[in-house]
Amino acid sequence: MSPTEAIGELRSRSNEIAKCVTAMHPTLKHLGNPATQGEIVRALFELTKQVEVVKKQLLKLEKQDNSTLL
Repeated sequence: MSPTEAIGELRSRSNEIAKCVTAMHPTLKHLGNPATQGEIVRALFELTKQVEVVKKQLLKLEKQDNSTLL
């Protein structure tokens, strides 16, 4: 697998994770426990932040690879 292919696959997996996390939010209101809901919202926010870190690092790597081709 080339670095370009790896970047593409990691980006795709990251997008899948982001979609799953986003899809979880509407379900939280049905738990009926505000304390638990709040903790889960915080955890989902942290997951989202970390997925964004992965995506940002992939973008940096991709730009770095493209600049070496010039």
